[in-house]
Amino acid sequence: MKTSDLQQEFKTTFDREPERVFFSPGRINLIGEHTDYNGGHVFPCAISIGTYGVYAARTDQTVRMFSANIADQGIVTFDVNDLTYNKAAGWTNYPKGMMAELIKTGVKFDHGFDLYVHGNLPDGAGLSSSASIELLTGIVLKTAFSLTVSQLDLVKLGQKCENNYIGVNSGIMDQFAVGMGKKDQAILLDTNTMDYSYAPVKLGDHVIVIMNTNKRRELADSKYNERRAECEEALRRLQTKLAIKSLGDLTEAEFDEAAYLINDATLIKRARHAVFENQRAIRATKALANDDLTTFGSLVTASHVSLHFDYEVTGKELDTLAETAWKQPGVLGARMTGAGFGGCAIAIVAKDEVENFKAAVGKAYHETIGYDADFYIAEIADGPKELNLVEA
Repeated sequence: MKTSDLQQEFKTTFDREPERVFFSPGRINLIGEHTDYNGGHVFPCAISIGTYGVYAARTDQTVRMFSANIADQGIVTFDVNDLTYNKAAGWTNYPKGMMAELIKTGVKFDHGFDLYVHGNLPDGAGLSSSASIELLTGIVLKTAFSLTVSQLDLVKLGQKCENNYIGVNSGIMDQFAVGMGKKDQAILLDTNTMDYSYAPVKLGDHVIVIMNTNKRRELADSKYNERRAECEEALRRLQTKLAIKSLGDLTEAEFDEAAYLINDATLIKRARHAVFENQRAIRATKALANDDLTTFGSLVTASHVSLHFDYEVTGKELDTLAETAWKQPGVLGARMTGAGFGGCAIAIVAKDEVENFKAAVGKAYHETIGYDADFYIAEIADGPKELNLVEA
């Protein structure tokens, strides 16, 4: 998306000159799914598609926001001193929530502003558009109001916005991946301790292909909170005999020995996914560091199988994409990414097979599901940043 075009869109919308332009990425998770709220490891990266924001300060207390992606909602207006949640405010609750969380830390907003937002993340695809807009708001406010808040604190405020303000009981992964992203590197994050390290993603002759089911997935309305509650109950039962803080504390063998404490078929499956997926994420990072792409790919595929059978969050659309991808030449591995129930899958595909891959998987998907999937090459990108204003 061209900065000059975004600036012109701002001028057309608000009838004034813009002052600053920002970008915040989306994210994919390479492996480590549904482990972030279970005290395990995740291995996400920021991607080069995301959310752009164009900003100009105001002299009064009014905030005006407009999203090109939800143009029919028009300009949404609110007072900088009234940041109460309002369902009718739609997408602007994410920026409002970030402002509200910042105020709790002692920040004061002494003037309003105009913000024009335009994202190129596919709608409802599970590439973390909510975290992208939260961290976009974070960098806009930090820069425009000269705030001293650290990037890691903005990440944590993004999760608080999601949990306390929006009401989605999510883990920290999405905000962390978006906020702390680095070009060509994924982040191994221990969600128990918040220890993290960067790992170069060297795929050689392969690329990551994002496969969008085009089935909308509303996180708050999905079975997300149900799965979280099931894992918490499994953990509670294990803690009757084990001194553990989270499911991520267990190895596979330790879990197998203690599973009798859970004594419920469904809860055992949910907890087993959390434990085994955590170990897969750790092993996958090591495989990547050793340039062992074959092992990395097979762990990615094993992740999907576990998400299908043990966690039961895939569904027909994601299963069709992953299972068709596995059969294609040049594919090292494929799996759903994100919360599931629609959204996207990823595949690690040989560069010279990408066009054949898209054609074959696209055809099978259309025949099975009845509508098209979309395909994108994922470039691993930096976190949120200010872009240069184009002089008129």
